Amino acid sequence: MKVPLDMLSRRSVLTGALSAAAIMPLGLAAHAITSEPKILTYRLLDMDWHDSQRNRTVPVRLYLPFATDKGYQAPLVVFSHGIGGSRYGYSYLGQHWASEGFASLHLQHVGSDRKIWTGGSPFAVVDRLHAAAQEAEAIARAHDLRFALNQVLGGDLGHLIDSKRIVAAGHSYGANTTLLAAGAQVKRQGQMLDLLDSRLQAAILISAPPFYGESARDRILKPVRVPSLHITATDDVIRIPGYYSAADDRIAIFDAVGSARKMLAVFTGGSHSIFTDRAGTGGLRLNAQVKQATCELTAAFMHNALGHGEHGLQTWPNRHASILSRFTDFYSSRTPVVKVL
Repeated sequence: MKVPLDMLSRRSVLTGALSAAAIMPLGLAAHAITSEPKILTYRLLDMDWHDSQRNRTVPVRLYLPFATDKGYQAPLVVFSHGIGGSRYGYSYLGQHWASEGFASLHLQHVGSDRKIWTGGSPFAVVDRLHAAAQEAEAIARAHDLRFALNQVLGGDLGHLIDSKRIVAAGHSYGANTTLLAAGAQVKRQGQMLDLLDSRLQAAILISAPPFYGESARDRILKPVRVPSLHITATDDVIRIPGYYSAADDRIAIFDAVGSARKMLAVFTGGSHSIFTDRAGTGGLRLNAQVKQATCELTAAFMHNALGHGEHGLQTWPNRHASILSRFTDFYSSRTPVVKVL
C-alpha cells in the first residue's frame, strides 16, 4: 500500500527535469547559452558516494573551480534536480557558477532520478513516477543533501570548500528538497519533521511546486528564514495526465516563505522545463535568454547573500526587463519593490 504524499503531492513532484544533460568533455565545454566553445575554468569530478546508514547511493557531480588549486576556498552551492533528472543535468548552471568561483555540487537522487524513464517497461512509467513521489522519497532527498554536504566537507575535498558559505538550490522537486533543508516544517504523528540543515546560508528555488495535501502552507514555509531567491515564468505550468499545477502556485510559495530577505523573478512566457538543459522548450531564443538571465541572477544573489558585494544584483531587473513579467524585491530593503514590466 502506498503512503499518501502529504508534504509533496504527486502533482508537485511530476514537475522535474525530463532530460539529463550530456556529459561535457574535460577539455572544452559546449557553452550552455551559445554554441561557442569555452575553455573550462573548472574541473569535473563524478563520485558515487554510499550512505551505509541508509544503504543508499548518492551519485554526485562536482564543478570545482581551478582557483582551488591555488589555496582558494570556494563557496559551495549544492543542487537538487527535478524528478527524472540526474547529476549531469542543469549543466549550464554548474558551469556558470563555477566560472564565478563557486563549487557546484549536483546531486542525483536514486529514488527519483532518470531511471524512472529507463528502469523498466515503458508502460510502467506512470507507476514509477508515483513511486518516486512518495513521502519516503521526499524525505530521503533531504537526507541525501545532508549526507552529500557531510561527505564533501569531511572528505579529501573539504579543505577546498568554505564551510561557512553554503547555498542550496533546486528545480521543481529539487526546490521542494531545498525548502525542506532550509527549514520548511511538516508535522507527522504529532511531531515536526526536522530536516533543517543549519549550514545553509541561502536558498535558490526554481519552479517550486506547492506542498499538496497540506492546508497550512504558511505554517510550513514560515520557518524558512535564510535569504531566498525564487525564479519562475508566467507559463511555468505543469500539465501531465492526471496532474496540474498553475504558475500561480510558484508565487504562493514565495509569498508564504518566511525569509525576511527574499526576491522573486517571473519571466514572460517560458515553460516549466525551460530551466533544465533542454534548449528548445519555451522557444529557442527565449530559452537562451532565460538561461543567461538565470545564471546572472543566481550568481549575483549568492555573491550578495554570502557577503561578497552587490555584483550587479540591483541592476539585473533593468538589464533583463524585456523578458521579465514581474520582479519583486523584499531583499535589498524593508520596503518591497514590485515591478510589473
